Amino acid sequence: MRDATKRIRALLKKIPIGRRGSTAKRAARQLMRGFDRFGIDLVFDVGANTGQFAQQIRASGFKGHLVSFEPLSDAHRKLCASAAHDPLWSVHERCALGGEDGVTELNIAGNSVSSSILAMTGTHSAAAPGSGYVGKEVAPLVKLDSIANRYLVRGQQPFLKIDTQGFEWPVLAGAQTTLPLIRGVLCELSLVALYEGQHLWREMIDRLEGMGFTLWGLQPSFMDQHGRNLQTDAIFFRVQGSVRSPDSGTPSPDS
Repeated sequence: MRDATKRIRALLKKIPIGRRGSTAKRAARQLMRGFDRFGIDLVFDVGANTGQFAQQIRASGFKGHLVSFEPLSDAHRKLCASAAHDPLWSVHERCALGGEDGVTELNIAGNSVSSSILAMTGTHSAAAPGSGYVGKEVAPLVKLDSIANRYLVRGQQPFLKIDTQGFEWPVLAGAQTTLPLIRGVLCELSLVALYEGQHLWREMIDRLEGMGFTLWGLQPSFMDQHGRNLQTDAIFFRVQGSVRSPDSGTPSPDS
């Protein structure tokens, strides 16, 4: 954990304060270079909202398959419309991904993108006025392990993007048999608690590195009005060795 702390502090020093919008294209280019390096040809887009991430990587040159997941009914309808004219972009039926199969209740944020299964902390709502919760909605809850085989083809190099507003840990818990096949991960790392009960950046890095992923890059994500970095997007790739097949064993469950 001490080593992870040193690494992330050194990398965060290189992140410019502010200029959030101006770095979006640069962030996409960095991700595309990683995709090229590791031959990524399938992206699981978890927490797709209306399709912003998928559209961004398409505009940046990604030509592989996209599979998007979104639990909010209004956002899911818009997501389906965004994907309608892209034959390589599939939208899974409306659901949230987590550590078990069942049903869950979502907190709907005023800005939609901050919606989460978890309760929002005051730190988050103070830093992003308009993100407060305005309603609730029930959605199916599924494990990635329960549905990934619908989309995986032998020989693919899949990538997992997780944007679930503090719910990243359960998503990983529900992907125990899928993660050995995954070549890279993009997820949010929170430096402070933005949602109640979420796991913070040190735990997330330790977990993903323990699964064989290497921290590849950090990108500015969410800052407060004082310039304090509250959250960053982190890119991980499985750098050494090859991706394991389903027959080669899986890591022990860690929920």
